[in-house]
This record gives sequence, C-alpha cells and structure tokens, in this order.
Amino acid sequence: MAGDADQDVTSRVAPAHTMRIWSVVLAVVDGSSRGARAQVGSEIARVGTADGNDLVLADRTVSRFHCEVSVRGNTIVIRDCGSTNGTLIDGVRIREAEIPPGTLVRIGGSALRVELGEEPAFVEVSGRSSFGELVGASVEIRRVYAVLERLAQTDATVLVQGETGTGKDVLARSLHAASRRADRPFVAVDCGAIPEHLVESELFGHVKGAFTGATSDRRGVFEEADGGTLFLDEIGEMPLALQPKLLRAIESRAIRRVGGTGARTVDVRIIAATNRSLASSINDGSFREDLYYRLAVVEVRLPPLRARRDDIPVLAGHFFRMFAGDSKLPAAFVASLVGRGWPGNVRELRNYIERSVSLGTIHPPPSAAASPTAAGPVPADSIEQFVALHLPLKEARRAWTESFELVYVRAMLKLVGGNVTRAAERAGVSRRFLQRMVARLGIKTSERPEDE
Repeated sequence: MAGDADQDVTSRVAPAHTMRIWSVVLAVVDGSSRGARAQVGSEIARVGTADGNDLVLADRTVSRFHCEVSVRGNTIVIRDCGSTNGTLIDGVRIREAEIPPGTLVRIGGSALRVELGEEPAFVEVSGRSSFGELVGASVEIRRVYAVLERLAQTDATVLVQGETGTGKDVLARSLHAASRRADRPFVAVDCGAIPEHLVESELFGHVKGAFTGATSDRRGVFEEADGGTLFLDEIGEMPLALQPKLLRAIESRAIRRVGGTGARTVDVRIIAATNRSLASSINDGSFREDLYYRLAVVEVRLPPLRARRDDIPVLAGHFFRMFAGDSKLPAAFVASLVGRGWPGNVRELRNYIERSVSLGTIHPPPSAAASPTAAGPVPADSIEQFVALHLPLKEARRAWTESFELVYVRAMLKLVGGNVTRAAERAGVSRRFLQRMVARLGIKTSERPEDE
C-alpha cells in the first residue's frame, strides 16, 4: 500500500539553527585522477595538485591551487585561483561563474563534473542579529556569526578573506572583544602600508644601533600584543623574504628583535586578513604555501554586500544613528540604497551615509523606482541619485548595470506574481539564466533557514 511505503521512509530532520543547502560532489571524469571524488563542505572545496586541497589531482597541467567551488543555498559558484592553464566551461575560460548541477569543468588535462549529492547538506547559522561591531541578520552573515561564536572560545589562528570594504578589521576587533583575551591588547598592523625595509622592525622590534636611525630599543607589534590579539591586515602584501621569519614566530611564539641576540617569548592570538586570493599568490610564487597553511587554521569568508542585500537597510540605519543621532531614515531613501551596486561594500555604504548626513542630502529620491527607466530622462539636478559619480567609470558602470538588473528583475517577478518561468519568457531569457540572476542579485527566494 502507498501509505505503508511512505511509513518506511525516514525523513532527515535538520538540527536547530541550521540552513539546508545543496549537497555537492566533485567527480573527476577525465584525466590521470579519473574516479576521484570530493564533497564540497560548508565553505569551500579547493581543487589542485597541492596536498592541502580537498580534491588532489595527479596532473602536471593543473596548478597547485587551481580552482575552488562553494555552495550558497542553492547556488554553486566556481572560481579560478589564478591558475596557469585556466578553468574552462564549455570551452570558455572563466574567472568566476555560477553554475548549475551537472556542469562539466575542464582544468588542465583533467575534467570534473559538479554533481548533486544524494542528501541535502546542512550548515549552522547563528540566531544573532549582530556580533560585536558586525551588524546584520541575513543568512549569509549569520553563517559567519556561527563560526565566530565557536572561535571566540579558542585561541585558533584565523585567516579572514573578503573583498575590500567588507569589514575584515571589524570582524577581527569583534572576535577579540568576545574572546577571553578581551581585556588584553588588540594590536593591528597594515602589512601593505609599511616600507619593506621596516617591516621586520615593525613586527619584531629592534635594539639600539641595529640600523641607521635606531637610536633606542623598540618593541615590535608582537610584543605590544603580548597576552592579546595581533591583527595582521593585508597579509598578502607581506614581503616574500620576511615570510619565513613570520612563520617561525607564529609557530614558536617567540621573536628576536632586529640586531638582538636573545629570543623573547610572546603569547598572542593571530588574526590575519586579505582581500587577495592567497591561492593565486601561492601559484605565482609571491606567498609561501607553508605560511598559508599556518595562518588558515580556520578560514572565515566575509560575504560582499551584494550577497546580503537584506542587511542594507539595517546597516544604513546603524550608520545614520552613528552620524545623525536617533532619527529614522526615509523609506524611499533606504529603497534607493538597496538598488545600488556597492562595489566598495559596507565601507562604501558607511561613507555614503556619512557624506549624505554632512551635506544634508538624505531625502527621498524624485522617483519611487530609484532607478532610471524608460519612463523618461533623468533630471540633471538629480543625476547623482542614479550615477555613482564618486566611483571610477568602470566601477560606476558595473554599479549602474547591477542596479538596473535588480530593479528590472524585481519588477518583472512582481508583474507575473513571482512565477519564474513566465518572468523568463517575458524577459526573453531562459529560466535557468533568470534563476542564476536572481541568486546573484540576492533577491529573496524560498530558501530560508530550517528553523525560521
């Protein structure tokens, strides 16, 4: 009987505070490693010839860190890691792309297929709406909070990756404040802002007479952060010649001042951050692989603002209160913010709110659409409402295009009552293409955390 058959099937129950995502498997279907398989975890699966990859290939035409695959809800993203021979889909070399299940990817002399697993996967999300100075309640940022909650109880070394302006320094401060080292120093150093000949002295200190200008003994940032947290920002800019010394200091928790003879023990928690792909830097030889592994005990990826559009109103209100008091932002103004591209991420949004408060330009845009349409030309005196004149042409064009796509897709879906198939037909594109666009633009879908 059908009823009896249904009773024989046991459904998998999601644990509390989790989100269901696609279970994705990478299967090698061509090349010397044919038959090898790897599961894409909750964050990222890397493919290459280096032993630390999730999928290790015995193919000399594949780079050490060739590409990486991640899953966000029901969206699969593949990203090339600056490989020598490239990552190809349908014969086209890609830098980053959203792909459907079943896609065949060629890397060097090998090919792998991105397949769906038999059962869904579950990733943990936090119930918080903020973590220290980090603000937002979108699923993407709550996944980060869940990791930080665990890290706050440990002294594990952390590597934070994310685009410029996503808040890597804010994350570092927030993690320190939540840790048992909160009452000890938090010391931040920008590795890309120090002259190369002074980096060693800045990190480890020096003794009097060690070099011209060293008129007295000086502590480095490792000693200044003793007992607390040392934040190494822009770690990808660290000079290659100094990387072995940094590796040794992290492993031994001991440093030697420039010109000194004795080692000094330090007790520091290391948080490093970069907006560069360290995998690409390893491939081109500008970053040591062993240092990467020592820093990436736990990797945390901060999502770009375009991947967490639900947080834009919350962030805007937070920054507005910061600069203007407790006043409430006009709803139409907030709507115009959600429609922007924000290539500079949270930092750009913060600066925009601060500038608008300073200039007194926070008011509803002249059109509720918050974007130019075929309805008519944009008045010259309101052009800055639509064009990001504070950005270079290339970035402004990208922001304009993304804003238009967001408004167009939302309006089309509203017109057809949310029916993706009908929306795709009216837009003259395939249903799959529209689905990818919806995911890329961060438009709400039915995929929500299981506990909500």
